[in-house]
Amino acid sequence: MREQDGLGEIGEESLALHARFQGKIEVRAKVPLTTKRDLARAYTPGVAAVCRAIQQDRSLAYRYTMKGNSVAIVTDGSAVLGLGNIGGYAAIPVMEGKAALFKKFAGIDAVPICFESYHTDFVDEVRNISPVFGGINLEDIAAPKCFEVEESLQEIGIPVMHDDQHGTAIVVLAALLNACRVTGKDFSDLNVVISGAGAAGYAIARLLRRIGYRPDVCETVREIIVCDRKGIIHRNREGLYANKYKFILADETNHAGRTGGLTDALKGADVCVGVSAAGIITGDMVRAMTPEPIVFAMANPVPEIMPDLAREAGAAIVATGRSDLPNQINNALAFPGVFRGALDARATRITDEMKIAAAHAIAGYVKRPRRDRLLPSILDRKMTCVVGEAVREAAVESGVGVNR
Repeated sequence: MREQDGLGEIGEESLALHARFQGKIEVRAKVPLTTKRDLARAYTPGVAAVCRAIQQDRSLAYRYTMKGNSVAIVTDGSAVLGLGNIGGYAAIPVMEGKAALFKKFAGIDAVPICFESYHTDFVDEVRNISPVFGGINLEDIAAPKCFEVEESLQEIGIPVMHDDQHGTAIVVLAALLNACRVTGKDFSDLNVVISGAGAAGYAIARLLRRIGYRPDVCETVREIIVCDRKGIIHRNREGLYANKYKFILADETNHAGRTGGLTDALKGADVCVGVSAAGIITGDMVRAMTPEPIVFAMANPVPEIMPDLAREAGAAIVATGRSDLPNQINNALAFPGVFRGALDARATRITDEMKIAAAHAIAGYVKRPRRDRLLPSILDRKMTCVVGEAVREAAVESGVGVNR
């Protein structure tokens, strides 16, 4: 099994690590529990006074409980990493890892909540656990269910974000902003092709269309074309109306009505963003793009095109999702700071303004971006603080958060 996984030594080390510690996270008490007085204050009878206070004013849960600094990481295990539909049990290690990142980089207490993938709808279950948490991070839920779940939870009074969509989109936007700084390309003049119309592709396309929410930057890229397994998404494509989300993409992108496949889409493109499958982009496709194109090949573990091949074909900048290659585009750059800012503002939702503020904060943190270094290090905790503050300010300015 481990040989088939192709993980080799790092896989063996990971198994040993998880067995040694029996997982990666734990719960610890913040208060002393050594005397009867300690017990009386932390539990019964003193805790009754806290319960009564919250009963009279629910907002006091942020003051008196873990709610103000906690996030639930919710999945059904239907689209985990590159593993697919592995279910809730097998998804636990990934969610534990994400919880560890929340704590390490943003000081947020995160709890994995893993449902089994045979649950056809867990919106009600998530809604019913929301009193405990200050935010909900949806994770590794297959499209189109992930879109439906996120939409259904937007009115529960706390921020809900599907990180595979928006975390990825935020970091792609940040990388693209800095790629323009390095190459001198005009962001507002870019023709962008997105390979993949799942969770990440959908969110990237929509966020690039909403860059105009920031009045101090250009409105949007010039054109976006999205491709899925059937080719270019366009308004007249047969069967399009059966999928609400691809219909939205058709309405918001490809205004010239181009048709064909990925090869056709990339002709004359300035940017290719791959969130699809290994090896589907060739050197000839890159050569057909504009001179010195930008290629983000983010399929994992094997990108749509390997960086050396893309550079040989003329790409000015190449980024992937892999940590062992330059220019890693990883949503871990976004989600800790986004939720830190949302919690600090007691935001009721995460808006496009907050996402765009996060992207600009990530991009701006790199004072002198290079072709091989567009983004900050994931391990830089100060960057998370900068992103969190930008998101907090955007939440207040957009009317979904409060100054405290």
